Amino acid sequence: MGTDFVQVVERFPSWRIRNWAEIIANVSVLLPGLWQKWQSSSPFEILDYDSTLELLDSRGKRAVFSRTQKVKFLQDNAIAYQDHAWGDGDLFADYECAPGIVVDKYQDGERWNVLISLRETKNKGDVVDFFIKRTVKNGFAKPEEWRQTTIQYPTKRLRLSVVFPSDRRCKRAMLLQRTRNKTTVLGHEHFLDLPDGRQVLTWETQNPRRFETYTMKWHW
Repeated sequence: MGTDFVQVVERFPSWRIRNWAEIIANVSVLLPGLWQKWQSSSPFEILDYDSTLELLDSRGKRAVFSRTQKVKFLQDNAIAYQDHAWGDGDLFADYECAPGIVVDKYQDGERWNVLISLRETKNKGDVVDFFIKRTVKNGFAKPEEWRQTTIQYPTKRLRLSVVFPSDRRCKRAMLLQRTRNKTTVLGHEHFLDLPDGRQVLTWETQNPRRFETYTMKWHW
């Protein structure tokens, strides 16, 4: 395509070349603005995002994702929202959500999309607390495992946790940020021992970058 484009331009009179140059220059100015506007558009913003993965046994046979989100709607007439899931094992051994009910679930590549009807209409300025609990079977059976979150909407606060069983603790952990190509080792300050012997790994941040993918990896 590049060669064909150069051949066509070479046949144009010089004034047409100048016009094309002006068009290209204008487009180069407009596109970043349009891209920024598209990035800033969103049906809602997430004021608080708190997601916990609890590993219920030492073999990783059963695990539960629990997520709470405080959401502020930025548009009128919202009647549904989407949840997403991907990874190994039976991802939907059990599923609960509030408010709303699941009305559709379909797979797109490696990712599952879950459509949840709110069963009522939300308008601009409304703030709602969402809760989702999902049980996974046979999803964390390897010595090195991971959990991943992609920030699709403007978010004020993000908190990710993993709870390890008392008889199998985390040996080391790290956080990967895909678009920034950054890896952060999660030291002892990210770990907490519970009274019952379980171990909690936590990482959080303010105003995470939109469209960033955060992957928490660990050896256990």
